[in-house]
Amino acid sequence: MFVNNHSKAFIGLFFVSSLIFGQQTQPKNKRVKVLSFNILHGATTTGSFDLDIIANVIKKADADFVSLQEVDYKTNRAKKYDLPSQLGVRVKMASIFGRAMYYDGGEYGEAILSKHSFLSTRNVALPYTKGNEPRAALEVTTVLKSGDTISFIGTHLDHLEKDTDRVSQATALNALFLKNKYPTILSGDLNDVPNSRSITILEKYWKASYNKIKPKKTYPSENPSLKIDYVLFYPREKWKVIRRETICDAIASDHCGYLVTLELVD
Repeated sequence: MFVNNHSKAFIGLFFVSSLIFGQQTQPKNKRVKVLSFNILHGATTTGSFDLDIIANVIKKADADFVSLQEVDYKTNRAKKYDLPSQLGVRVKMASIFGRAMYYDGGEYGEAILSKHSFLSTRNVALPYTKGNEPRAALEVTTVLKSGDTISFIGTHLDHLEKDTDRVSQATALNALFLKNKYPTILSGDLNDVPNSRSITILEKYWKASYNKIKPKKTYPSENPSLKIDYVLFYPREKWKVIRRETICDAIASDHCGYLVTLELVD
C-alpha cells in the first residue's frame, strides 16, 4: 500500500489525538473500600480459634484496606501465631502490626491489611490512665492505583464505661493526624456511640461515614444494638461516601465488620 507524507502526518495526528482523547474519557478509579473489624484476638465467639472463619469475613468484604482491632502477636492464647501475617496470607494482602502493649508472652494491639504496599508506617501510643489498658493508633501511607497518595489509620479506643481515656485519646488523634500531608482515613472500634463526647470531639474535624439519621449498628454481631465501629475521613471535602454496609458473622467475632466505600474527590 502506498502512503504519502500527507497520509503519514494524518495517521500520526489521529494516533496522538486518540491517546489524548482516551486519557480524557477514561477517568482514574479513585474509589477505596475500607473495613473496620474487631477480631476478638482470633478466638471467635465459640473459642474455636479458627482463623479461616475470620479470613472469610475479610474476603467477603473485598476491601482495599482493613483495620483490625484486638489483635494478638505471638501470645500464648493465640498459639504463638503472628495473627496479622496469618490473616494476610489467607486473604492475600500486605499486613502490619502495631503494639499497644505486651501481653501473655507476646504483644497485643492493632493491625492493618492492605492491597497496596506501604510508603511509610508509624505506630503511635495514645494517652491512657495508669492501670487502664494502653491504646495505640497504627498508620500507613500508600499510593492508590490512581496515583494518589493517602494515609490510613487503624485504632481502638478505651472500652471502660467512664469515658476519661476515650476523650483524651480522641483529642490526641486530632492533634496527631490533622496535620497529615495527604487525605486520611481513620477506621476502628471507637467504643462509643454517636453524639458521645469522644465521637463529637473527632467529628468536629473528621467527617463520619455513617448515616446520622439511621446509623448501621455494629455490636454485638448477633442482633446488633449499638454503633461503636467507625470510618471517618479528613479533610471533609476530599472524600465522598458511596456505600455503607455491615458484615455480621456471629461466630467470627462479637463485632460486625463495618465496610465503607469512599471516593477521593479532586
